[in-house]
Amino acid sequence: MDNSEIAAIFKRIAILSEIKGEDRFKVTAYERAAESIQGLTADLSQMDEKALMALPGIGKAIAGKIMEIYSKGKPDLLARLEAEIPAGLIDLIAIPDVGPRKAARFWNELGITSIEALEQAATEGKLRDLPGMGEKSEARILDGIRSLKGS
Repeated sequence: MDNSEIAAIFKRIAILSEIKGEDRFKVTAYERAAESIQGLTADLSQMDEKALMALPGIGKAIAGKIMEIYSKGKPDLLARLEAEIPAGLIDLIAIPDVGPRKAARFWNELGITSIEALEQAATEGKLRDLPGMGEKSEARILDGIRSLKGS
């Protein structure tokens, strides 16, 4: 497993953690770790835990998760998050103007877990009644879905 694959794992953990409503500091730590790993030229697989902790953005907990990735292929935390959060929510984040928090709101308040369900809710005007949403937000989301489908 190369550095970019490990960075992608930490980015996924950050997104799922944010959807779940985890502490912002944890989410930021995973995002920082992903960025740090992505920018490395050294091969993580050749480092021990102590060398990993010397890297920027990598503390004891994240170094342990990197070691866990090499031993198991996936950290337990990621497996747990993937079991708790519907997979379709990650797809929603690809829509312009929809981030992890909005995806979580759509899921928690409207039961939306797919792009198709979000498109239907937006078409029916169901999103505009959510806090922080309105007709313009709803229209931007529909435009974003259309552009995503077109690409």
